[in-house]
Amino acid sequence: MRGLQMYYEVHGDGQPVVLLHGSFMTIDLAYGQLIPELSKNRKVIALELQGHGRTADIDRPLSFESMADDVANLLQYLKIESADVFGYSMGGTVALQLAARHPQAVRKLIIASAVFKSDGWTPETRAAIGNLKPEFLEQTPIKKEYDRLAPDPKHWPQFIEKVKQVSSKPFDFTAEAKTLKCPTLVILGDSDGIRIEHAAELFRLRGGGVNGDLAGVPNSQFAILPETSHVGVMATPIGGCRSSTTSWTRPSTDSRAIPD
Repeated sequence: MRGLQMYYEVHGDGQPVVLLHGSFMTIDLAYGQLIPELSKNRKVIALELQGHGRTADIDRPLSFESMADDVANLLQYLKIESADVFGYSMGGTVALQLAARHPQAVRKLIIASAVFKSDGWTPETRAAIGNLKPEFLEQTPIKKEYDRLAPDPKHWPQFIEKVKQVSSKPFDFTAEAKTLKCPTLVILGDSDGIRIEHAAELFRLRGGGVNGDLAGVPNSQFAILPETSHVGVMATPIGGCRSSTTSWTRPSTDSRAIPD
């Protein structure tokens, strides 16, 4: 992972919580309105994954495993032994891998609108991912933020292709989901691009779906948000924002680059 400079921000004090954004997103797009609320009583660590926002891409395919290791390296650098982790969409799958590969780093896990198997997306969503082209996002906030923040805005087509590849490549993290030790909250919109059955299966893998009166209430929870789409999950209070060495750069308040 040498050569990756991961942009991150730290806000507030208290029990640390890590925020992992979805595909194509940045800290501000995903969590800009949530961070001020969370940071009132929590230490918030928000970051931008490989190729996203202010974190430049490197000559390495995107993978959930490598991005999870990047997050673990950041926590180690910040001397944070354990944190609650919130991951949305792609970030939710990265969060699952973080908890599986670095269990000591994850105290509690929140997985919002994310899949643990590639067939968790609805057929229509899988088709849309496979047919995605850079020009489809040209007039969106995603592209505007990429042009504003990316170290190399001309890398846009390659960035889109990398995200497509990691999102459409077959994968199955059932074994990892089943063996996690941390309490888990699974969140899904009832009009999400993820099959409700898939999210329910993840909840069961995390010990849910039992008769709490007989077996006891499990330490995992499942929330389905009514009248809520995949993007809409991040516009609700429960979902998000209401409406081998790795180096990092800090936000503008302390914009030093940590040397490789």
